[in-house]
Amino acid sequence: MRAVGLLAALGVLVLVCLASVAVGAKPIPIAAVWDGLFDSTGGEHGVLIREVRVPRTLLGLIVGVALGLAGAVMQALTRNPLAEPGLLGVNAGASAAVVSAISFLGVTSFTGYVWFAFVGAAVVSVIVYILGGSRSATPVRLALAGTAATAALYGYVNAVQLLDSAALDRLRFWTVGSLASADMSIIGKVLPFIGLGALLALGLARSLNAMELGDDTARSLGAHLGRTRAIAMLSVTLLCGAATAACGPIIFVGLMIPHLVRAITGPDMRWVLPYAAVLAPVLLLGADVIGRVVTRPGELQVGIVTAVIGGPVFIQLVRRKKLAQL
Repeated sequence: MRAVGLLAALGVLVLVCLASVAVGAKPIPIAAVWDGLFDSTGGEHGVLIREVRVPRTLLGLIVGVALGLAGAVMQALTRNPLAEPGLLGVNAGASAAVVSAISFLGVTSFTGYVWFAFVGAAVVSVIVYILGGSRSATPVRLALAGTAATAALYGYVNAVQLLDSAALDRLRFWTVGSLASADMSIIGKVLPFIGLGALLALGLARSLNAMELGDDTARSLGAHLGRTRAIAMLSVTLLCGAATAACGPIIFVGLMIPHLVRAITGPDMRWVLPYAAVLAPVLLLGADVIGRVVTRPGELQVGIVTAVIGGPVFIQLVRRKKLAQL
């Protein structure tokens, strides 16, 4: 049944990708969409589809995969149902590092500041883990530490932008999370990092299953805890750093999707991770389509839409009795 469900999820993903190409701020007839995809003489619609909407859809697809896998790995690694790159400050750390590189060091290319995103994501991950109590951390303590780090870092990001008008102009859409600046060159540069991070995450499924039983049980089952934690953090850093560098911080995707997936598959990470990799792009691209439609002819950035959707979900998760007792 889970295999059938995964195939159905892939079918939904294909439909959402098609909707992302066909639907936007500017209405395009379906016939023109088809011609624009496969006929190089498709006119102005063809240019819009091939050079704007297809890269945007591809970027949303790979970033969605990254955020879904990162959220699932973080929740399993910390045994924290509230773990998510946005909530635990990972995205904020990457954002602060990128803004610093752009404003103070004059870095403007993706190739240049993606490395700063990796460093920022890794450093803040470690800081939040320590502030949350390290191995004695509880879900609530980690969430509070991540919230505090996120607030401080975004305060810094906003201050830098207000003091540097040029940086503000370059980053005003990026800092709320946007797919609008997607192009094939960015996709080509971000894909190797996300691909490697995804392979590492998927390869950790069995070890993460063992760790969810507790450290002692995991050791008795032959799991190498230190190595698993190191690879997991490397995977999260690659996934979140590359995704944030490409399109800015997008929150709540990595929180919502693993919870939805576990309701379908149960706690087995061998199924949770593939499902998360498929359904997270469905949410992200769906939110992007909504943002392009609800404010026509303008556009609502995808990071705002996911925040509007994810906020109530986060509140509901916190209010659940079994989480309140953690």
